[in-house]
Amino acid sequence: MAKRTQSAPSAGSSGFRGRDIGIDLGTANTLVFERGRGVVLDEPSVVAIDTHTGKVLAVGAQARQAVGRTPGSITATRPLKGGVITDFEATEGMLRHFIRAARDSQGRGGRGRSPRVVVCVPSGVTGVERRAVVQTASRAGARSVRLIEEPIAAAIGAGLPVHEARGSMVVDIGGGSTEIAIISLGGMVVSRSARVAGDALDAAIASYIEREFAIAVGERTAEEIKMSYGSADFVPVRGRDKGTGMPKVIHLAPEEIAAAVERPVRSIVEAVQAAFEECPPELYGDIMERGVVLTGGGALLHGFDQRLAAETGMPVTVADEPLGCVALGTGRCLEEYDKLESIFAA
Repeated sequence: MAKRTQSAPSAGSSGFRGRDIGIDLGTANTLVFERGRGVVLDEPSVVAIDTHTGKVLAVGAQARQAVGRTPGSITATRPLKGGVITDFEATEGMLRHFIRAARDSQGRGGRGRSPRVVVCVPSGVTGVERRAVVQTASRAGARSVRLIEEPIAAAIGAGLPVHEARGSMVVDIGGGSTEIAIISLGGMVVSRSARVAGDALDAAIASYIEREFAIAVGERTAEEIKMSYGSADFVPVRGRDKGTGMPKVIHLAPEEIAAAVERPVRSIVEAVQAAFEECPPELYGDIMERGVVLTGGGALLHGFDQRLAAETGMPVTVADEPLGCVALGTGRCLEEYDKLESIFAA
């Protein structure tokens, strides 16, 4: 069952109808926003495929349960890496499933006109990658496709005044990439896209455990350790002893988890610092006053906001709903499509 979350903003006067949707196509999770209803789907970006026939067998939460547990004839994969599509056929199947599920949730059984779709993309994607997203969404059933860059959508979803002639700064830490932007007058004055984010944190935890304890753990276990960081004195870890091949349990202290994620955390901090170096002096004061806003799942990493504040000397806050900011921003673009025409990516 897909998770339902935030309520929608009030409807605007645009020509979009209720079935038109916005998609936060993330490396780890895909969220679907429907005009007038809010976020109607929130599922993992995972597809299970029959390797013999190429048929998509499961998508989302059902497919995620199969990761690392499938027979040889079935592959469970995440078709996006670093925020961009790496498996176009799997992505098309995933988008088709999510678009159909969003339409079915309205009680129309998928009937009626195909939806117009707005899709978020990382700011650093190439023209080829942009065209691939448009073509994939079109083949998945969209009537028309527009793109919006993730930092803009995240800033709008976080409630930042992106159209004012004052600087706002957002750091969106997703699954595959960290999107950093300084925004003024509806556009990105400075933008950086670092392909270091939640996945890199998970990989660093798994690598640390293997290196220090000779225990192999999967990506789901590593993610659970990351999410438990800061909530307990010790986090139990179950994995396979590489020496004996038998199951083994250890307990990680918070300082050990901090040591495990230090390298990717440092990389994200350095990317933010590099963005500040490009910031025009006129906007620097605005950011000092308003602070840096963190969005995305990585914003919830224990202590990261304090670390970034200490390293940059800027106030740092976590958005009220960091996991849904990009989807909510996409939705607000649907609500006010005509007014926000200028923010869509070319």
